[in-house]
Amino acid sequence: MKIAKELRDATEPSIYLLDEPTTGLHLSDIARLISVLDDLIDHGHTVVIFEHNLEVIGVADWLIDLGPGPGRHGGQVLYSGVVDGIGDTATGRALQVEP
Repeated sequence: MKIAKELRDATEPSIYLLDEPTTGLHLSDIARLISVLDDLIDHGHTVVIFEHNLEVIGVADWLIDLGPGPGRHGGQVLYSGVVDGIGDTATGRALQVEP
């Protein structure tokens, strides 16, 4: 609801930072969220999302993959670029994207 209100009321481009926005959402709601985020981008806004949901990751314009593991085993940039170029990382394998 807040994103929809922002989209309606925003007069200047803004940056939106979203942390795991799909948490607790039904699959149909995730599709709706992606559509709203696309509308924000189409209206000149920038959207940065921290997310584990592969559906959202798969439609990103730009991806930064951190790892190789969680917590103290992570924190390294494994990949930065378009989704199609991710290749052989855990995220790339999960997305089944060919390099």
